[in-house]
Amino acid sequence: MRGSLQSYRKVSVESDLSVASPHRVIQMMLATALERLAQARHAIETNDYRHQGEYIGKAMAIVSSLNHCLDMEQGDEIATNLHQLYDFMLQKMAEANLHKDVKALDDISFLLKEIKEAWDLIPKEQHHMSAIVD
Repeated sequence: MRGSLQSYRKVSVESDLSVASPHRVIQMMLATALERLAQARHAIETNDYRHQGEYIGKAMAIVSSLNHCLDMEQGDEIATNLHQLYDFMLQKMAEANLHKDVKALDDISFLLKEIKEAWDLIPKEQHHMSAIVD
């Protein structure tokens, strides 16, 4: 049953991505990174170190992708600041994984929530005007 549910979710996400605007894709990536960090936090708390590494690795891959899609030429100071923030988060996630540090994961989650909330506030009519993503 669990495998079937995971397959359904995967198809659902892939379907959503195929029709999503770039703005929506970023929203989905931020939400998924937050989910993976919450799962990693739970894994640390329950001494499930195999899944801890898996979830932190997935969160790192998402943040790395967000970092790589920044448009540094048109994004000016915002893109530069996000680039530095994403680099910081990646470093902290690696350290959190190594030291099983839930506080570090909480700090990263806080920062990602702030970014997501700001991203969510962009009015729909301006979704196509984003200069911080390629």
